[in-house]
Amino acid sequence: MDKEGLRQQMKGSPKMKRMLDWLIMNQRDARPRWYIRLLSPLYQHRGRHSKIYGSVRMDTPPYRRFSLGSHSVVESFSCINNAVGDVIIGSHTRIGLHNTIIGPVTIGDHVNLAQGITVTALNHNFTDCHKRIDEQGVATKPVIIEDDVWIGTNAVILSGVTIGHHSVVAAGAVVTKDVPPYSVAAGIPATVIKHLSTNNHQL
Repeated sequence: MDKEGLRQQMKGSPKMKRMLDWLIMNQRDARPRWYIRLLSPLYQHRGRHSKIYGSVRMDTPPYRRFSLGSHSVVESFSCINNAVGDVIIGSHTRIGLHNTIIGPVTIGDHVNLAQGITVTALNHNFTDCHKRIDEQGVATKPVIIEDDVWIGTNAVILSGVTIGHHSVVAAGAVVTKDVPPYSVAAGIPATVIKHLSTNNHQL
């Protein structure tokens, strides 16, 4: 049975899902158990000449995809989490120091993420006032960062956002809406402050 078939079977059996989740994930730490992390080279995809520094926290249980393209790097003290959605990182891409990436997130080729960036496709549900927030589960909307994007230090990219090809997100920006291709976005919340054209002249 393939992974998708196993996921569907787990959805139909809450008891089995709880048991497997307990076996795979440390419930207190919200990360894979030590023996699952030891097996990670067997189920993660890492392209040729890619590198993940030893201090990176890889919260990547095997029931979701993690893929790192060739010649890409995940720098020290970052956290990669695919527990609620796949994390796919393209080739020749740099995930900078102290980045946090929570799937489902797709990052293209030749992307440069500076330091201290958060990219999260996850939100906690909170609208039921009769339940604690931690009882209400989570919701996800995929984040897509297309090829040839530069994101500045301490930016935050929130769920459901697509950042278009050859765009720049300024340092400290909080991106809540899509950024079109060939744009520069800045601010809280981020807005497009400049459009670029393909012949190197501002539109």
